[in-house]
Amino acid sequence: MNKSDDEQRIVIDENVIHVGAGFVAKERPHVVAALSTLAPHLGRWDPCDVDVEVSLQDRGGKEQRVTLRTSLPGFPPLVAVADNADVTRALAEAKRELIRQIEHQKSTREPMNNRRLRGRTIRRPSTSTWPEIAHLGM
Repeated sequence: MNKSDDEQRIVIDENVIHVGAGFVAKERPHVVAALSTLAPHLGRWDPCDVDVEVSLQDRGGKEQRVTLRTSLPGFPPLVAVADNADVTRALAEAKRELIRQIEHQKSTREPMNNRRLRGRTIRRPSTSTWPEIAHLGM
């Protein structure tokens, strides 16, 4: 990991992750550390435009529920929920679900859905090469 990745992770941790209800102030470093691997998935957006809110419901119960509410520019609000008696495991499960949702949303908006870009394939290269291939075959 290079210096810019470290700087990006620090900015994302400080400005993006908001620890909400259910957690006490001294747990913030643990929560931020558990969610720090979200940085590569959120790195394409400006940290000022990204918001991840973490909350914990039913603290101390058999099935504590961790909720990650995320807002990203151009995406619908994403909500990932995980139930687990261990808070660290619940954070990890919710993080994996959020990453899955982010990747799904990104894949639905990629250029493969663009007709102009989809027309260029190995079988149909750009039109400039067709005359050369036809001329060589004759």
